[in-house]
Amino acid sequence: MRLFILISVYLALSVAALLGRTSSAWAEATAQSMHWGALAFPDHDRTLTLGFSNDSFTEFDGTGKRYNDMRQTDSFNFGTLSWTEHLEQFKGWNANLTVGAGPTQDKIRRTIQNDFAHRLTGQTYVPIGATRDAIDFMTSGTLTKWTGLLGSDDVFFYGVGGAAGSLYYEPYAQMGFRRLSLLEFLPVVSDYIRFSALARAGRPFSGAAFHEVANYSYLGQASIGIGNYRRTNCDTPWEIEVGLTADSGLFVDHRGDSLKERFVTAAVRYSAVTVETWNDLINQKDYGPTFGARVTLDVLYLYDRLVDSY
Repeated sequence: MRLFILISVYLALSVAALLGRTSSAWAEATAQSMHWGALAFPDHDRTLTLGFSNDSFTEFDGTGKRYNDMRQTDSFNFGTLSWTEHLEQFKGWNANLTVGAGPTQDKIRRTIQNDFAHRLTGQTYVPIGATRDAIDFMTSGTLTKWTGLLGSDDVFFYGVGGAAGSLYYEPYAQMGFRRLSLLEFLPVVSDYIRFSALARAGRPFSGAAFHEVANYSYLGQASIGIGNYRRTNCDTPWEIEVGLTADSGLFVDHRGDSLKERFVTAAVRYSAVTVETWNDLINQKDYGPTFGARVTLDVLYLYDRLVDSY
């Protein structure tokens, strides 16, 4: 894991020096995080980020009820790298590559869920049976076309993508809009509020970790963001975003039927750092794909600021 992080940092800084200036941006989430409730929107701007993410799968709820036939508790702890670049030969098209890898161990999930959250709220501890102990990885890539509509900025998108790794595989298509201003009739308010939505259809296939997955996937996501969107180059970017996700389900029940999921997501970005967390509490359950979080550092943005300071 340490070697992966060191190599990622070296490569990221090297590429940042070659790519030059860019604006601060989100990073695309690792593939499995999108089925846990992470914001799944593609990148609009050129991006190179490093980060860490955790996605936790709980076999049982507090009463001992089992989620499905996976019969193990998983906590996927990934160091991540995400790179988005404009395709100069194809106007409006972006390509993204996102890689995540790391040890699957239960310590982080157990600490956050049982030792902290459930102790703080007085809930029953979640029982633990078998746990997965392995080095897992996921890679994903997207091709996205950004365009305007009826005179708007290029905030509408459509494209295709695919995910592959030790967890599962999935090709998909998606479309939506990102940071659309719907309140232009309120001049000051419209400078600080944006809306986003995404629809995705995919076809999952099983992998080493997830032996049985749904044979289709439909995911819808909507969010509202508050930030200084019409900032100048001298202003430090900031944004607070809250989102809701409805997923037909990556996992299946004992009969092979998809297990529908709902998630709530909250994210905060300031300067080059983004912190995001997601949870299934909107489902009023506490097993299966339950919660996760990620922290990312925008290396391109940070590199530009460091260069400007000298």
